[in-house]
Amino acid sequence: MMAIRRCLTSSFRHIYGWRRTILVQTVLIVTLVTATNFMPEQQRVTLQQAINVFRRLKRTTETVFSDSRMAWRSSGRSNEELVQNLERGRLFTSTRVRDAMLAVDRGDFSPRNPYMDQPQGIGWNATISAPHMHAAALEYLKNHLVDGAYALDVGSGSGYLTVCMALMIGRNGKVVGIEHIPELVALAKKNTEKHHADLLSSGRVLFVEGDGRRGYELEDNHKYDAIHVGAAAETIPPALIEQLAKGGRMLIPVGKEHGNQVSVGNVITFHQ
Repeated sequence: MMAIRRCLTSSFRHIYGWRRTILVQTVLIVTLVTATNFMPEQQRVTLQQAINVFRRLKRTTETVFSDSRMAWRSSGRSNEELVQNLERGRLFTSTRVRDAMLAVDRGDFSPRNPYMDQPQGIGWNATISAPHMHAAALEYLKNHLVDGAYALDVGSGSGYLTVCMALMIGRNGKVVGIEHIPELVALAKKNTEKHHADLLSSGRVLFVEGDGRRGYELEDNHKYDAIHVGAAAETIPPALIEQLAKGGRMLIPVGKEHGNQVSVGNVITFHQ
């Protein structure tokens, strides 16, 4: 288990080594789960399999974030320039991520400095994450944000990332953005209506008020292919694991929050 922890820490130090990021010294845990913790023991992966997963993830991380300092040089004068700078800094490599971020103007979702690569306040003591964080999240989830996929955005805030995810999954998919602040739920809907009202009217995007730790159960009990969690949790909420589809991917920062810091979780379990 210590080998897993060392590999995990090495893999993600590039992401959260950025100065002034909200979650200083955080390790972002990409959790690949294909069922709940109640799977038969014989289906659980071995220690070596888990280590191999982290090693592959480490190589991917080092490629995408070869120069993490570029994140703070990515600010632009327009949405297009911002996305170009993020791509130039290799915060993402996928053309699908680029197209989604170009199609969703951050100016619709951030009232101040929308194209600055820093977190910005959106009211009610909440912030919209820095653009490089959103780019990184979409890049890690891209293979699960495909046509017809279902996705959950926990802590959807002003709605930006939720809409980006919806564009990546196409007309046959669905994204639920869940937020515990009712005013932000209303704001996300208002922001989306500016240029992407069809996502709301078609049901491809649904913003709901609720406790994100409990997730959101769809009427047809459909599982989520991708889950993004925007805030740190001390442990991975069981409800989110239960709602993740077999072979799905969850992106969540895990650890105890101490002011601006989140400590690294010690144990991660994978299933297949």
